[in-house]
Amino acid sequence: MLFYIVVYDITDDKRRKKIADILEGYGVRVQYSVFECVLNVKQYRELKKKLKRVFKQEEDNLRFYPISDHTLRQVETWGQGSPPTNPPKSKVI
Repeated sequence: MLFYIVVYDITDDKRRKKIADILEGYGVRVQYSVFECVLNVKQYRELKKKLKRVFKQEEDNLRFYPISDHTLRQVETWGQGSPPTNPPKSKVI
C-alpha cells in the first residue's frame, strides 16, 4: 500500500465532476481538487484506468504524487480541515 496525493485541474465541469466522483471512491477529498489516497498496486492501476476513460490529455491536468511514510510524517497542516489520512503500516515478514 502506498499513500498518494492526487490533484487535478479539469477544464470542463461535467468531466471535473466525473473525475471527482471516481476519486471519492478511492480516497479522501482534502481540498477542492486534492485527494489523499491509500492504494495497493491493483487499486492504483484500477483508478488510473477509470480516470483515463474521462480525462482529456489536451485539456486537463492530473497528477499523482506518491508519498513515503517518512515524508508523510513531516507534513504540516494549517487552518481548517482534518489531519492527513492515516498511511498504511509497513510490515516486514
